[in-house]
Amino acid sequence: MKRFLSKYILALFVLFSAISVLPTGLSVASEGRAQAHKVVDQTGREIFVPKHPVRVVSLSPSMTEIIFDLGCENRLVGVTRFSNYPEKAKSVPRVGTYIYLDTERIVSLAPDLCIAIKDGNPKAVVDRLSGLGIPVYAVDPRDIKTVMQTVIETGILLGVEKRAQKLVRSMRERLSRISVRLPSSVERPKVFLQIGISPIVSAGKGTFVDELIRLAGGDNAAGMFSGYPRFSVEDVLSLGPDIIIVSSMARDRSFVEAIKKWRSWPGLPAAKSGRIFPADSDLLNRPTPRLVDGLEELAALIHPEIFGHDPAKARGD
Repeated sequence: MKRFLSKYILALFVLFSAISVLPTGLSVASEGRAQAHKVVDQTGREIFVPKHPVRVVSLSPSMTEIIFDLGCENRLVGVTRFSNYPEKAKSVPRVGTYIYLDTERIVSLAPDLCIAIKDGNPKAVVDRLSGLGIPVYAVDPRDIKTVMQTVIETGILLGVEKRAQKLVRSMRERLSRISVRLPSSVERPKVFLQIGISPIVSAGKGTFVDELIRLAGGDNAAGMFSGYPRFSVEDVLSLGPDIIIVSSMARDRSFVEAIKKWRSWPGLPAAKSGRIFPADSDLLNRPTPRLVDGLEELAALIHPEIFGHDPAKARGD
């Protein structure tokens, strides 16, 4: 009997010692899973998520931004490689790119919630993480309205719905101010927005860029196409855009040369008027609240007579 009690006490000692050295986040994550509730994500998947997630992995730069916007950055234990905004996001551990995710790295971070994006994250990786017992909530923002919906749903997931509602109210107010200042009779110049340098790619209907150009009082030169069509130089010249905006994440030599090349075509309306501008692609094509920043910038470039913008300053003259 004494021998049995000794073995029993020793076993308990080993068990409690093992529990005491577990990472704090892992034990909290387990508690969060125990309090999970069923939700339906934006892709129609039914999943169980913790009521109070404390270890979150963002699987796209846009979701990283939104989580920071909601003041929940202290819960982020992993983000994707190009999560570059805000500055503090650069110090969060990386889990690969949003297309090429490192599943083992994600699992090692012991998340109690991953937030994925349909347009980019491979479904096979999402399914694998789900199969390993890690809840993955997928979003599918397609326009400003669904970006707002994503902000609200993320706020609900993280228990900060009031913050999310306040952020969305601010977005709506800024959108309204632009709409009010643009009369229905306003002239709509033709805008060609180039994404990247080589090949020349623009954004057609059904994209954030198309929506932003229209809301900013312009006519999208690539609007007769869907998605992200490619163009030759001759194609762009035949379109005859009044404004060309070249967007890129980098301001390297190729970016500067692309702008100079467009300015060298004397028959191009945008070159004649000097309306060829650089722009930050993250403001125009990343589904976050900063899309409204991009809209304000576009409105000022397209209608400086209304928004008091200095074209020379925008060109970098």
